[in-house]
Amino acid sequence: MTFGEKLNTPPLFVKLYHRLVLSAVLILGLAFRGEAAQIIGLESPNSFVGDPSGKEYFISNINGEPEARDNNGFITKLNAEGKIIGLKFIQGGVADVLLHAPKGMALVGPILYIADLDQLKAFDKTSGKLIATVSFPTSSLTDVAAAPGGMLYVSDQAANSIYRIDPSADHRIDLLIHDERLAGPAGIAIHPRTSHLIVVSWEKGKILEITPDGQLTELESNGFFTGRFQNLSGVDFDQWGNMYVSDFTKGKIWRMTRDHRFQVIAEYLPAPADIGIDRTNNLILVPYHYVHAAEMNGLETPSSAKPKGEKRTLADYGFIPPPPKPDPEGTKK
Repeated sequence: MTFGEKLNTPPLFVKLYHRLVLSAVLILGLAFRGEAAQIIGLESPNSFVGDPSGKEYFISNINGEPEARDNNGFITKLNAEGKIIGLKFIQGGVADVLLHAPKGMALVGPILYIADLDQLKAFDKTSGKLIATVSFPTSSLTDVAAAPGGMLYVSDQAANSIYRIDPSADHRIDLLIHDERLAGPAGIAIHPRTSHLIVVSWEKGKILEITPDGQLTELESNGFFTGRFQNLSGVDFDQWGNMYVSDFTKGKIWRMTRDHRFQVIAEYLPAPADIGIDRTNNLILVPYHYVHAAEMNGLETPSSAKPKGEKRTLADYGFIPPPPKPDPEGTKK
């Protein structure tokens, strides 16, 4: 099942508890340290990225069926505080812009790259003007990532392929890898230490690493008796090299530390899609696909990280009352 097919029918719990979940998520956030910013009024947000300067942010809105050529997708622009300064900063059907179902994005200098079905589109991040359109022999482009040297990578979920694009050579396209082991490659990111491509699998819940010459290694996957991951959607790294992945269906965000320990840092989330990390301000950027909202929230630094065994609970999200605080030592009952 592809990402598009999976999203066509929202789960029943979202229909029944839309207001409750949205309220809980946006009031209490991800329960990280730091100030949170909530963004509402979106339409099926898929990807959330921040400029390296930490001064502006962009959210892609599918606004309809994820594989439909309806030309009504749009990009929302936020300021440094997470306030909307352009709900439809770039909009399909306006000023000769074709934008059907924008998904993954990447920022390279003044250019915002957007994966849109069978095309990679480049826009000026300040004016919103279309700069370039790169067409692919496929219709399921899902995410885009930029390497330090300027090379771009795009995931093709339905075709189990990763493409490499060279902007300096008129956006020449090369097939980096086609392999069934990719199992529906969704989110992609560049590892900050190795510059290898990290890919998360939608179909099998895998985390994979690909070298610049296309060699694939499986970093993590579900075991025979365990099902840690289900439909992984997004992946990114913080400034210390910790990896974050979002599980769209299980509603979790995982952190993998540099010593390869996994921690659930947020759960019971309503369809967290293609997350991003603002390394300048140490923020996590989370689009909530089905409740048409998104959130920016502070990440814990390694020195103040919570113990491995401590997870978020239903109380953190307002579903049940918080447990009573223990009495101070020496207090008589």
